[in-house]
Amino acid sequence: MTVNLNQNANLHRNRPRLWIICAGLGWALGLGSLTVLQAAPVDKGAVKSGAVRELKWEELVPSGWDPAKILKGKGDLARLQDGDPKTSALMREVRRVWDDAPTRPELAGQKVKLPGYLVPLEGQCGEWKEFLVVPYFGACVHSPPPPANQIVHVKAAIPAKGLRSMDTVWVTGTMRTERRDTDMGVSGYTLEGAVVEKYVEPPLPPATK
Repeated sequence: MTVNLNQNANLHRNRPRLWIICAGLGWALGLGSLTVLQAAPVDKGAVKSGAVRELKWEELVPSGWDPAKILKGKGDLARLQDGDPKTSALMREVRRVWDDAPTRPELAGQKVKLPGYLVPLEGQCGEWKEFLVVPYFGACVHSPPPPANQIVHVKAAIPAKGLRSMDTVWVTGTMRTERRDTDMGVSGYTLEGAVVEKYVEPPLPPATK
């Protein structure tokens, strides 16, 4: 799987606070457009064999879950302004739906590998025993947290060192469907016994003549 995390960083950097409404559901793909994500079928053979399954962020979203429904019938969202009581009320409603976002219980117990951005939790400095991983730059730090099914709480087997907030990483471990309310957002998944590696952008394929 090729994931251009640096491109995601450029797309989501310096977004206004109102982005949570106007960009809607583009969190996982870095597109900033309204998209209902469809989950891929779970590879049951991989579960039985204990093989590591490389996940895409959209695979954490149950098929048919449509958080965009909350935005339908709300009028012209482009006219909403930060500080407007209507905007604040809508953001609270979106936040409630996103914090309650459903997960995929069939992923529980699977050995998985996932790329993302590191979000430190309080009480740690330089050695990350636990942290969050999110799909786009700035989530939980410079912009509102994404839905709970797009936040993974990572418990590292060995504390990760030499990493900073929003560094890109690969995390590999056992997936659990556990909802945790942290100071940086509500996570719907936990990755236990995780191995943490610095993310390196895959090399571009050679140009064809």
